[in-house]
Amino acid sequence: MLMTTVSGGMNDSALPFLSRWTPAGGQPSETCDAELIAGLQRSDEASYELLVRRHGGVMLAVARRIMRNEEDAREAVQDAFLQAFRSIHHFRAEARLSTWLHRIVVNAALMRLRAAGRRPEVAIDELLPQFEDTGAHIEPIQALPVSVDQALESAEIRTRVRACIDQLPEQFRAVIVLRDLQELTTAEAAIALGISENAVKIRLHRAHQALRTLLVRHA
Repeated sequence: MLMTTVSGGMNDSALPFLSRWTPAGGQPSETCDAELIAGLQRSDEASYELLVRRHGGVMLAVARRIMRNEEDAREAVQDAFLQAFRSIHHFRAEARLSTWLHRIVVNAALMRLRAAGRRPEVAIDELLPQFEDTGAHIEPIQALPVSVDQALESAEIRTRVRACIDQLPEQFRAVIVLRDLQELTTAEAAIALGISENAVKIRLHRAHQALRTLLVRHA
């Protein structure tokens, strides 16, 4: 059970649902977010629990794909919801509530990874195509049986694809999780990652190139 005290009126007595929480399936509804936000900003305990039930499943899916460990992912989601509870009075409607929560859970997951000193990651440049001064590829490009986008949707090779995504550096893994797996728009991913939309596009392109290299290596 969490024993953290949260500023803004929520103490540890309001948190037991987080420690026993099991996420429901399906996508969260955005239709009642205004009412939910108002309840959260009043420090209404029922609203805290509703926030977790409505958005917890998606947030846990994001954390799992970034962290690769169930217990670590659940801890990151708890960290994220606690941070959301602390910060809800500063929430503004420039972004959807779910997009704001994505940003918090991504940050929580990445912070836990860095604090734990996970295994060294392969530099992204080692996975990108290399070129001669003339612009020609140094090594021949091997064709994939399917495109990266198709690979992400294919049930037959999903396990191999996910294993390759796990090998990407954190920031590139996160952008694939948000754009390709969670299907956020470029604008939503930019908010969630705290970067520009152009940076999202560049990072996603490089992530796809690196993922392609890993899929070929493990074919």
